[in-house]
Amino acid sequence: MPSPRHDALINMFADRPQLAVEIMRDFMGVNLPDTLLQVEKTTFNTRTSDDIEPDLVITLGPPQSRPPAHAIIVEIQQDKTKSPRQFARYAASLWLMLGCDVSVLIICPERNVAVHYAQPIESGLTGYHLRPWVLGPDEIPAIVDTQEAAAHIGLAAMSVMVHGHDRKVIEAFTAALADATDEHSPDYYEYAYSMSVPEIRCLMEEIMKSASTKWPVYSPFAREHFGRGLAQGKAEGKAEGVAEGKAEGKAEGKAEEAIRLLLLVLEARGLDVPEDARAQITACADIAQLETWTTRAATAQTLQDLFDEFDEQCR
Repeated sequence: MPSPRHDALINMFADRPQLAVEIMRDFMGVNLPDTLLQVEKTTFNTRTSDDIEPDLVITLGPPQSRPPAHAIIVEIQQDKTKSPRQFARYAASLWLMLGCDVSVLIICPERNVAVHYAQPIESGLTGYHLRPWVLGPDEIPAIVDTQEAAAHIGLAAMSVMVHGHDRKVIEAFTAALADATDEHSPDYYEYAYSMSVPEIRCLMEEIMKSASTKWPVYSPFAREHFGRGLAQGKAEGKAEGVAEGKAEGKAEGKAEEAIRLLLLVLEARGLDVPEDARAQITACADIAQLETWTTRAATAQTLQDLFDEFDEQCR
């Protein structure tokens, strides 16, 4: 089953397919044509009963152009379970279907997995072997310069995943996000957060809280409802403040709205909230804590991720 890290990496490359071209051309020295590119369907077959489905397929060339100028298969590998021959099969099948040269780019967050897949792949067919392009931790630079992070924001997100224990890497990434104009830039914080281990996530939260910029919740669902909820909370707080004091009313109204939003996000994510957890949420009056829980709820896979794992790491 795909993990949050796997999904975040694929979503990032799917949102910005140019990232795969930049990595291969600028960091791996692959000669690729300078042309338009688009994301293709990832299911193709050699016969009606045998579907082949890699993680992502990108073609270079004008839309609807056949054959394309080039095709890139992007695969995310977090362990060694997939047979290397499967990548050769992917490449051969896509070559047969599209009639163009095919490259295989394998992203491996773990060093030993990258070493495993970096070897030339013997397909079993005489004369045909595949050399995949592998991007592992050793190939992902530690980006500590804000301008470099802004110029390569996708690679900077992966730099956080690999090198995020270095505070300067996260600071460069978050500073780049504050000034970025890429339409997908608001999503990169969520990608980096989902791809990272708990210790790095905690450091990201700490740095974002201390930043002068007011950062929203980056899940599309939470982003929409969080902004609306805070506005409603302020309004309700003001109304209550007429009778009980404006300062206290605002705080209570914002806390109630933040609680309502957090429960909405958990419900939208399909996470079951037992009575003891619901009581813990509804009893909380700390706006910062509620906002932190809401941020985590946007990517949490279980309710335990929300309360136990992260709180333990952040202590």
